[in-house]
Amino acid sequence: MTSNREPNAVPLTRRLLSPRHWTPPLAPADEGRTPTTRRFAVARRIASGGHGPEDVIFDGKGSLLTGLADGRIVRVDPATGACTVVGDTGGRPLGLEPSADGSVLVCDHDRGLLRMSADGSVEVLVDTVAGRPLTFASNVAEGPDGTIWFTVSTRRWDLEHYLGDVIEHSCTGLLVRRDPDGTVTVLRDDLKFANGLVLAPDASHLLVAETTGYRVSRHWLTGPKAGTGEPFVENLAGMPDNMSLGSDGLLWVAIAAPRNALLDRLLPLPGFLRTVVWNLPEAVRPKATPIAWVMAFDLDGRLIHDLRATGGTSRSSEDESGGGSYGFVTSVAEYDGIVVAGSLHEDDLVVLSL
Repeated sequence: MTSNREPNAVPLTRRLLSPRHWTPPLAPADEGRTPTTRRFAVARRIASGGHGPEDVIFDGKGSLLTGLADGRIVRVDPATGACTVVGDTGGRPLGLEPSADGSVLVCDHDRGLLRMSADGSVEVLVDTVAGRPLTFASNVAEGPDGTIWFTVSTRRWDLEHYLGDVIEHSCTGLLVRRDPDGTVTVLRDDLKFANGLVLAPDASHLLVAETTGYRVSRHWLTGPKAGTGEPFVENLAGMPDNMSLGSDGLLWVAIAAPRNALLDRLLPLPGFLRTVVWNLPEAVRPKATPIAWVMAFDLDGRLIHDLRATGGTSRSSEDESGGGSYGFVTSVAEYDGIVVAGSLHEDDLVVLSL
């Protein structure tokens, strides 16, 4: 399989930052701020059969789909834990979306936007955007007419070095449309680490998670505001990652980590300070706090659930449910009252006890 990485590129660990100044709003309290804030337990783990189930979705029939670090897409029965390999992208699958024809749309970090058929065969739908190889495609949504939208987290960094974009605040995330005839159009090129993507039930707008902007934005597709964007929810206490629309009608948002106070202080300051931080040993750079955290909003942006896990973050730290704890949640999905989370840094999926 081929990769879309640009040849002769400067190693990202040595890349000079081009920091953008931004004064983030004062962070709200990360817990206890509303009556909806409460703790949950990890009810049980479900083995994914590999490492790094970054995105998890329900396929509409009650089964789970997730992509693993080794390129496999697997289907998991949440009741029995039975795991079946659907196919292999030959890259690093991230965001997934079930298609009406039974195939699965895949945002693959290395290979671009793919379609995986039920027999496991893979078709490349988009591998270049605006004349550049497509890397770090993050999440995807499909409309009823076959139009596909997807996000690209950053045009400056790769998954392994995503912290470079967090520190740089490059604002190079993309929102891209692929029409049924294959035409590819960039709708936004200034997003703050574009991540999760959800199409509204009436297809009037898209909801886009901007991880380093601490917000979810709305991009209008129809009506008098078509082609424009506006905030959906802002000034979150954490960094939103993948999102999904549950069978309960709520927008479920994975919060990968709380905001980092040192990073928030650095963002408005002269950029050379962030360059110094980037060149520090990894052990002393700002770090995300591992935590299991999910939120759910109604489609008017009202917070309905604000849920944080009990217990610690290591697998050996068992909570009272016996399911163990979990950290760095990068995806969450709800179906028929069952809420499941996935993580880029874990081996398992987890069922949450609400």
